[in-house]
Amino acid sequence: MWRRPGRATAEHLLEVINSREDVLRRLIRRCAYLKYVEARVGDRTLFADEILRDGFCLNLIDTPICPLKVVTNLQEAVWDADIVVNGWPSTEMREVFEEIGRYWKERISAPIIISLAKGIEASLHPVPRIITPTQIISHATGVTIEKILYVGGPNIASEIYSKEYANARICGAEKWRKPLTKFLRQPHFIVWDNCDLITHEAMGGLKNVYAIGAEKLSGPLLADTYVTLLKGHNAWYGQMLAKGELTLEMCDSINGKGTIQGVSAVRAFYGLLSQLSSSVLDPERKKHVALAVLCSILETLHKILIKRELPTGAILQALRDETMNDPCDRIELALSHAFYRPSL
Repeated sequence: MWRRPGRATAEHLLEVINSREDVLRRLIRRCAYLKYVEARVGDRTLFADEILRDGFCLNLIDTPICPLKVVTNLQEAVWDADIVVNGWPSTEMREVFEEIGRYWKERISAPIIISLAKGIEASLHPVPRIITPTQIISHATGVTIEKILYVGGPNIASEIYSKEYANARICGAEKWRKPLTKFLRQPHFIVWDNCDLITHEAMGGLKNVYAIGAEKLSGPLLADTYVTLLKGHNAWYGQMLAKGELTLEMCDSINGKGTIQGVSAVRAFYGLLSQLSSSVLDPERKKHVALAVLCSILETLHKILIKRELPTGAILQALRDETMNDPCDRIELALSHAFYRPSL
C-alpha cells in the first residue's frame, strides 16, 4: 500500500491500544508502543503510514487489523503491480496517475485498475462533455478503458468489516467484472455487476450534489443516498454549513474529512448543464433555457458554494419552489419536449 505522508490522531488510538491486551503486547514486542505515548503527550508527530504498519486504520480505529506493508514511495508501490486499487478521491487523483503513467511507460502489459473514485469534471470545449475518474486514469496512464473497473455503492468500510449488510456494483468489461463480482460477493455484502462504467461514475458525482443540499428526505433520491446522507462527508459538510459550524471561507478541504467532492461536482454539473447546447423548452416561460435553470437545487448550491451570492439558508427555498411543486416535475415536463443528445 502506498500512502502519502499525513498526520494521524493519537489520543483515541492510545485508548484502543490500552484496552486490548493482545494489541498492547504486540506493539511492546515490536518496540512500537512508546511512540504512541510520545504522540499522545505531544512529543512527536504520528503519521498515517506508521499506524497502518502497526495494524490500525484511520477509518477503523476501534478495530485493530493485521499490520500492512506500507510504502511512501509511489514508484515502489506500483512499478510491477498486476492489480492497482485506486482509493484517491476524484478531485486529487489526476496528479497521482500522471506520475504513475511515467513509471509504466516501459511496461509490456498493463495492469488491471480497480477505481473507487466517483464524480465528474466538466469539459466545455470544443463541446460540453463529462470526464470521469476512469477516463482521467486512462488518459494519464495509457491503460485502456477495458482494463479499468469502477466499484461503488451504498457501503461504509467499517460496516463491511463488521459484517453489516451492504452492497456494491462493479462496472466495466465483462472479462474482469464477472469473476471479480463472484469473488467479492458474500451473504452480508451483495455485489452486482454492470457494463455501464461511465454512467455509474457520473451519477455518483450527482449524488454528492444532492447529499450537500438535502436536509430531509421524502423518499430515496438515488440508489445509495440513504447511506450517504447519514454518514457521508458531503452530507456532513452540508449539515455543518447549515448549522454555522463551518464557513465557506474554509473551502472544500476539511481537516479530518479530506476533500468534499460534492463541491467540485456542483461546479462540474452546473458548468455542463449551463451550456446552450443543453437547452430545453421551459413550459412555464415558453422559451428555451439552459437545463441548469430548471435544476433549482443545483443552481442554488452553485450560487452558495461557488459564486458566494447566497447565504447557506437559501437551499431550503430551493428544495420546494413557491408553488410547492417538486422541481423535478418541471424538469421532467421540459425533457418530455427534448431529444436525446449523446454528447450530453
